Amino acid sequence: MTKKTLKKEYQPGGAKRHVILDKAIAYLKDPKFGLQGDKRNFLMEELGLSDSEYLTVLHKATTGIDVWEIN
Repeated sequence: MTKKTLKKEYQPGGAKRHVILDKAIAYLKDPKFGLQGDKRNFLMEELGLSDSEYLTVLHKATTGIDVWEIN
């Protein structure tokens, strides 16, 4: 079985990366997708989120606050 890759625009630095990050927030908030560790593994290993991206979406999923909006 071959591993699928994201289209270039959805990869880090791509014009539509924000779409992946927004969906990751919803994914983390939804309990039907399993345990937090499984979600982390999927987001980082399958979707290629960096440590920084993962921590940012996790923070927004748990607090509702975008860390880049904090002054």
